[in-house]
Amino acid sequence: MNNKKRYMIASVFLTILIVFIWANPFKKEIWDTNAKLLEDKILTMEIPDEPVNLTEFTPFEWDKVYSFPAYYTKEDVYDTVGYKWDRIKETVNEGMNQIVFMKEGEVVCYIYGYPSNNKFGISFNHGEYSYGDTVLYAKDNEVFTVVKKEDVTYLNFEGEE
Repeated sequence: MNNKKRYMIASVFLTILIVFIWANPFKKEIWDTNAKLLEDKILTMEIPDEPVNLTEFTPFEWDKVYSFPAYYTKEDVYDTVGYKWDRIKETVNEGMNQIVFMKEGEVVCYIYGYPSNNKFGISFNHGEYSYGDTVLYAKDNEVFTVVKKEDVTYLNFEGEE
């Protein structure tokens, strides 16, 4: 094999390696990693008797959290949080969670799906006919009650009376 062919093969191999490292299909995004940490924390915690601050459940830093009602479009979510990412899905039914934790304008955790499938749910009490998002701030020390029904753990926002 002459040097020109070796150079060509090495160039192709190096290009493929660089693309693979850059794209890294095995790399988990921060929002996926934190979603798993949150799930593990909620599913292994002892159910408290009194309401607790949401920050006690989150094993990562965040400054605001959004909850979106059913049928909220991807574009509306992007517009609301001011950030686009590729893993977002649209809720297709009532009772689904679509929750985005943010830290300094970046998504740090994304929860999506039915609580029965995830084995946990976080409720911000949108109400049956709510069409808007709810936003809470970590600094406000918002409290949630924790309830376990069958094998699903629910965190329910207490809100204002």
